[in-house]
Parts: sequence; C-alpha cells; structure tokens
Amino acid sequence: MLTALDLVEARLPSGVVVTTSAIPKFYSNGLDLALASSMDRFFENHLYKLLSRFISYPMPTIALVNGHAFAGGFMLAMHHDYRVFSGSKGFLSVNEIDFGAPIPFPLLNIYQIKVRPNFVRDTVLEGKRWTAQAALEAGLIDSAEGWKGVEALVKDRNLVTKGSTGVYRLLKKGIYREQLAMLDSQGDETAIFSDMMKVEAEEKAAIRKKAEAAKL
Repeated sequence: MLTALDLVEARLPSGVVVTTSAIPKFYSNGLDLALASSMDRFFENHLYKLLSRFISYPMPTIALVNGHAFAGGFMLAMHHDYRVFSGSKGFLSVNEIDFGAPIPFPLLNIYQIKVRPNFVRDTVLEGKRWTAQAALEAGLIDSAEGWKGVEALVKDRNLVTKGSTGVYRLLKKGIYREQLAMLDSQGDETAIFSDMMKVEAEEKAAIRKKAEAAKL
C-alpha cells in the first residue's frame, strides 16, 4: 500500500485516492494479531508508517467501506479524510474490549481528535458496533451511499483539485500534528502488547497490596 501511494503521488499532479476491498463482506477485518505481535516492532516499522502516510497524504483520501471494518480496519479508515459506507450490511467496530487486547495509544488517539468524546467511550470501552445509519448520525462517515456517495462527495466538494496548489500535505500536517507525532515516535513500548499487559498486571498487584494493608 505504501508503494501504491508513492506511485500515485509521483504520477498524478492532483486527484482523489479511494481505498476499498475486493471482498464484498469486509473492508478490513483488522490485523492478524498473532502475526503482528510476533514481528519485531511491527507497529512502528509498518502499521504506523502506513497510517502516517494516509493522514498526511497530499491529496484527499476516501475510505469506501464496503462491509465490516473492525479494529485495525476501522483505524485505517479513520486515517482517511473521508469515509463512505457501501451497502446495508456491515459494522464499524473496535472490539478489542471483547477479546482482551490492549490498543496502543497512537491508535486510540485518532478517535479522540476526530469524533466526540461519547463516541470514543461507546466504541472503545463498550465495543459498540456502528451501523451505517448510526455512523452517519455520529459523524463517523460522510455518506452511506456507496460509490454514488463517493462521486457526489468528490463533485460537491470539488475534491479533485484540492491537492493542486501544493499545500494540502502541509495543511494536514498542521491539523493532525499531534497524531503524526505519536505515529512517528520511536521506542514507544506501549506498542508491544506483552509489555502493556505486564504493566497492567503490575499495577493490579500494587493495588491489591495497598488494599490488603489498608485499615478500613
């Protein structure tokens, strides 16, 4: 995907990048967590670079969500400038709470800077599954009209020419500077799941110890 984005930028002076999936049921079902966890610094060396590229891309980006977008797939869509849902079926969901996986801070932060606080709570702490209509009402997506919605979005907002003046990337870097700083940082141990769970276990043990010593 990084190579594809490089080729588009190198060969086109301006335009709109639309991502989608050839699988009718899924835009993306997220990461292969076991595989990602087994790779040395997968998040910093691969995933964060991709998300950083999307959120600072020098032309508009649209995620055409043509089915379920879970966990990492949902996070990828959130790093696009616009999101359009396709079809009547499918959910947007961050379901790590359901299977006990921590979420690295750079991946949580994207929701905090793009949507209202209640959405972050419902999505992250409750694992809520958003339908297209609910997502539209919450401001998660810009349209639920599929490819027709993409075409209307591009036309109505004159998106094709937005990258032609050469400042689109610079403006996005200013708007999303906090997120880019988190994605571009190195040596962040919070990206390693085992370390995150170890810190949590140590904190729980310390609390139990204080509770046992408390005289109440």
